[in-house]
Amino acid sequence: MNETLPFQKAPCLDAQTQLCAVIGNPVSHSLSPAMHNAAFQSAGLNYAYLAFEVADLAGCMAGMRAMKGFRGLSVTIPHKIAMMKHLDDVDPLAQRVGCVNTVINNDGVLLGAITDGLGTLRAFERSEASLEGKSILFVGTGGAARAVAFAMAMSGAPGELHILGRTEARVATLVDDLRRCSEVPIRSGSLQDASARTVEACDVIINATPLGMHGHSEGESPVPKAWLHPRQVVFDMVYRPRKTRLLADAADVGCAIIPGLEMLLYQAAIQFELWTGQEAPEQVMREALEGALNPAGGE
Repeated sequence: MNETLPFQKAPCLDAQTQLCAVIGNPVSHSLSPAMHNAAFQSAGLNYAYLAFEVADLAGCMAGMRAMKGFRGLSVTIPHKIAMMKHLDDVDPLAQRVGCVNTVINNDGVLLGAITDGLGTLRAFERSEASLEGKSILFVGTGGAARAVAFAMAMSGAPGELHILGRTEARVATLVDDLRRCSEVPIRSGSLQDASARTVEACDVIINATPLGMHGHSEGESPVPKAWLHPRQVVFDMVYRPRKTRLLADAADVGCAIIPGLEMLLYQAAIQFELWTGQEAPEQVMREALEGALNPAGGE
């Protein structure tokens, strides 16, 4: 017996359609169009979301200002820092982080924001993993680590942040920047000199390095399994594969785990809310994201 698939009405694009897009170079791998178009359709909004490979950022932003129906942008590599000089205003969190991943066009006034850190806070909230008074360890000091560390520090919830990185100067810069905006205690150290005692003393472990990523170092973990214990929450920003070696080890030990896909989902949900003023249909976006990531149904 053949199963009848549910009918989905295609969006009606017209002169009133609001355009949103992801820009970067490259962008062919982006999962954002699947998430956002599913969300717009589910919410009954006359919006469309596309992906544009952009080399000329200044020209792109002039075009955005010139087109009344161009509502918003997702911004990815290599434009997240350079974008800031093309905006009229940047929200306080993005100013602290030093880059944006979202642009909102309010009648020709362009506002920049960053949703990675806020999306991570929402991922912890949805997972019922409290950050209140917790000791949080960051492994890595790159852009994603900055975004999440600033969001957590500025929320005032953690008991302390502990930053580990390979490059002393980058660790020092991040720690100094965090201390300027928050009273949350910040500690630092070298990733190479990290010990079991350092990791075991922390309640939350966040991997903000590419270690464990498919096609990069899959099967590796930045934290030895023996250093983990069941009372910890482990979050890995890597989402390909969906269950990294770090997450598999953490689950084995009995830790609560939060996959990187959660950050990707919730940062996009916050973008949707900034552009539309409506609550994001998170379950619809999740299903679209998972379908785009695994079109054949495999891992």
